[in-house]
Amino acid sequence: MKCAFIFPGQGSQFMGMAQDFYHKFASVRERYGQASELLGFDLARLSFEGPEAELAQTDKTQPALFVHSFVINEILKERGILPSMVAGHSLGEYSSLAAADVFEFSQALKLVKLRGQLMQNAGERVKGAMAAIIGLDYLAVHNICQRASRRALVDLANFNSPDQIVISGTVNGVELAMSLAQKAGAKRAVRLNVSGAFHSPLMQPVLNEFLVELDKVEFDRPSVPVFSNVTGQATENPAEIKMFLGKQLLSPVLWTETIRHMVQGGARCFLEVGPGKTLTFLLRRIDRQIDATAVGTVEELEKLSERLL
Repeated sequence: MKCAFIFPGQGSQFMGMAQDFYHKFASVRERYGQASELLGFDLARLSFEGPEAELAQTDKTQPALFVHSFVINEILKERGILPSMVAGHSLGEYSSLAAADVFEFSQALKLVKLRGQLMQNAGERVKGAMAAIIGLDYLAVHNICQRASRRALVDLANFNSPDQIVISGTVNGVELAMSLAQKAGAKRAVRLNVSGAFHSPLMQPVLNEFLVELDKVEFDRPSVPVFSNVTGQATENPAEIKMFLGKQLLSPVLWTETIRHMVQGGARCFLEVGPGKTLTFLLRRIDRQIDATAVGTVEELEKLSERLL
């Protein structure tokens, strides 16, 4: 049976994330030590103890999420639980590429560190915002963004499920679009706790610096198909993967299309590898028939191992 691994992005972090893995597995403690040395701060302490406000900062959140997902994937691999294909939501795409052996731990973490810092900087330069619009379809939200953008920048950022679309832009643009969405009958319009307008043109000022560093990293051919946020399609071409990672900063995350293409590609079960159950929830909004399991805690790992092995 083909099993897809999917990796969560920003918003899935919480204080105490991966603490159970850290205490149980020596290999996890070693990875966190390596990560802390590379990052220049104690990642284990921040992930386990906070403060929560610091963990929520983009330059800290992204490395914390990546390392959490990476160490769980390593344990799954040790137990012979391997993916047939992979994808990750936004930051999670880096976790998926590491799981597909495109680059090794330190290379990936350096890119994630830089990405987080640049995105944090972009958010400080121009105050941006993001919001989830729930209960309206793509066309309705697109039209709302078109109307709102006549007064302030706002656009589609994440196609999370058929009835959950995330928008991104200036604070005024996002707030206006939220108001228009509520008037149009949205069930909810929820401002997201992020530090900038990710996957929008407001990331443009930091793009070149990121691309320069991205170009220095050698990408290997993936061991399994990787589904790109930018296209929603599978690729095994290292040059394409690198190009799509650069485009991802400014482009919408086509998550609904990604999942549908993974199912078309033969995926019959999905494992959400990392903290929380956000992607598992979204999967069921995309297709209620999908077999989805979250693997973010030691307890969930052991239950999965008993079921599969």
